[in-house]
Amino acid sequence: MRLIQFTTAAGERRAGVVSEDGRSVRLTQHAHSVHALAQAAIARGARLREEAGAQLGTEEADYDTILAEGRLLAPVDHPEPARFWITGTGLTHLGSADARDKMHEVAHGPEADMTDSMKIFRMGLTGGKPAQGEIGVQPEWFFKGLGTCVVPPEAPLPLPDFALAGGEEAEIVGLYLIGPDGTPWRLGYALGNEFSDQVTEAQNYLYLAHSKLRACSIGPELLTGALPEAVEGTVRVLREGRTLWQGEFLSGEANMSHSVRNLEHYHFRYDMFRRPGDLHAYFFGAPVLSCAHGIEARPGDRFEIDVPAFGRPLRNTMVAAARRDVAVRAL
Repeated sequence: MRLIQFTTAAGERRAGVVSEDGRSVRLTQHAHSVHALAQAAIARGARLREEAGAQLGTEEADYDTILAEGRLLAPVDHPEPARFWITGTGLTHLGSADARDKMHEVAHGPEADMTDSMKIFRMGLTGGKPAQGEIGVQPEWFFKGLGTCVVPPEAPLPLPDFALAGGEEAEIVGLYLIGPDGTPWRLGYALGNEFSDQVTEAQNYLYLAHSKLRACSIGPELLTGALPEAVEGTVRVLREGRTLWQGEFLSGEANMSHSVRNLEHYHFRYDMFRRPGDLHAYFFGAPVLSCAHGIEARPGDRFEIDVPAFGRPLRNTMVAAARRDVAVRAL
């Protein structure tokens, strides 16, 4: 089952289930957001897909019209955006490790010692998929922002005036709601464009934190149930309507050095991330990066992540954000 959120022509929020052919959306009757659906499922002791199915009515909406009119929302959000944590990990796919290493090689030369990035990737290869009941090696982790940094599918991705670059990071995102007793409940998975400044990061790995504090996009659809073992698709950068670059998207645990269970363990072991009522989006890492192939995206370029298992593609256009000078004032 795949869920979406959108606004009606009258401005009302609604949630619904995408039809098998992907053309229409059947709306839920009582809960008008995926967040509300998830709360109801937790309270009733049901799966999210069961709760959504139980709430389906006869009302339908045309998916193409929602897209054309710019009414699509991220597949889940929080009524209080500050309670929506956006975080992630990297170096979980072979492609991402190669790309990260190339970035640092360009900045520091081919004769440099093995980078810390490659070292932590190799740690994942040997200890990132522990046996059931065991704990594996700790992955990389970063803070991306809060719910205010998430832009909807088809919406512009702002490039800050101080950024050295802006590049796509096509990833699978785990989406979670913390229950009343502090239990993390996985709602499902979605596509994500984690959108980072890889040039800033390449200068020094300690700049990773700065390079991640950007907008991102998630969606369009939330896939409930199990994540397929292997997930395949295509990532594209388009310029003036033409494909500038295209890469193969290979994800799922068959293409990862860490299991999802291991990644989740190291995130939710912290008490601050099990605060009842909070929502979490956790990016699982990018398997391929256009910047590793010499692509320098510029404002006006369009990023497209097309993975059939997740329904419609995730598309966003990068735009230059207006300059903002921030001054701190004494109180």
